[in-house]
Amino acid sequence: MLENTRIREIERELGRLRDESAEPGRGPNQRTSVMTHMAWVPERWVEAATRTLEGMQERHPSRTILLFPRPDQSESSLAADVDLRCFARGAREGGVCFEVVQLCLNGERAHAPGSVVAPLLLPDLPVFLRWRGEPRFGEGELEQLVDLADRLVVDSSEWPEPEESYGRLPDLFERIVVSDIAWTRVEPWRYALAALWPGIADAAEVRVAGPRADALLLAGWLRGRLGRDVELQHEPAGEIELVEVDGDAVEAARAGEKSASDLLSDQLELFSRDPIYEEAVRSFSRVPT
Repeated sequence: MLENTRIREIERELGRLRDESAEPGRGPNQRTSVMTHMAWVPERWVEAATRTLEGMQERHPSRTILLFPRPDQSESSLAADVDLRCFARGAREGGVCFEVVQLCLNGERAHAPGSVVAPLLLPDLPVFLRWRGEPRFGEGELEQLVDLADRLVVDSSEWPEPEESYGRLPDLFERIVVSDIAWTRVEPWRYALAALWPGIADAAEVRVAGPRADALLLAGWLRGRLGRDVELQHEPAGEIELVEVDGDAVEAARAGEKSASDLLSDQLELFSRDPIYEEAVRSFSRVPT
């Protein structure tokens, strides 16, 4: 761990690790990155973010920068842990290595992440920002990182009050491509509802037992497809257990449950805007709840 460090010392440590991985006798390891993956990780999300990262390395080797804000620390400082992680390439000799930079932003440094991260971004490669928890709309931390990234990845099921954040999320749509892991989780149910067309053309009510965010997204999607209001009846549950349209149960084909790493990896393969997701988010406030 580099305590009370500076950016140039972090860059020097990255260079040292690159040189060390190329030393004779260590095998023909290949250092590769297809993107810069940033993650804003408040304290309550540290364990989950670390587990997710461990499952992503083979599918998306990248320079990963984990930002751990600690605004309550009295001293304003920067601490860093810089690591080079490698995995085997099947039966072939050597492996593939990628860089992980963990930054603790203490005190006032937690309010200025952009100046810390910008020098560490890989040139000419896309930058993905995973924001853990509810985005802090209008505040400097989110604004600075959005300005540096090409895509923002959220999971609205992590938000205590998704309705309020859905109301502000569209402000970002013209600035950055936004994707939502919760939207991916409801995909089988969207397909199942679409398969019922035109039988649901006159639907008046959808009932969802599941996470609040998932229910809102399904209702918003259905409203967008029908072009009118649809009443949402919601029952809290840890995952979607039931979807009914006007009292008729909807059956969805479910594949094996994806891990958090796979769900995030799916988002890192998307580069274009999703107008149907954006429409669902924009319409949620007009869906009776």
